[in-house]
Amino acid sequence: MPVTFRIPSYLAAFAGGQTMLPIEGAPATVAEALESLWRGSPGLKDRILDEQGAVRQHINIFVGEEAIRFAEGLSTKVPADTEILIVPAVSGG
Repeated sequence: MPVTFRIPSYLAAFAGGQTMLPIEGAPATVAEALESLWRGSPGLKDRILDEQGAVRQHINIFVGEEAIRFAEGLSTKVPADTEILIVPAVSGG
C-alpha cells in the first residue's frame, strides 16, 4: 500500500473530489510527500502552505498519529505504507 493522504472534505474540490489520495513513490519526508501531492492536486498547495512555505496556522498535518508540529515539521519522516492526515485546526472556548 502506498503513502496515502486523507484530506478534509472542504478541500476535496481541489483534489478532484477525493478525500483519500495515494501518492506515487516512497517519500522520505512530509515535504517530499507534499510535493508528490501537489503534482496531482496543485490547488491544494496554497490552502495548506503559506507564502513562506510553512504549514498554515489553521492546518494540522499528522503522520499516523504524530502531529508534525511537535515532531520535525516538514522534515518529519514518512514510513512506508502510512497515512498522512491533513485536518483543520479546531479552536474555541
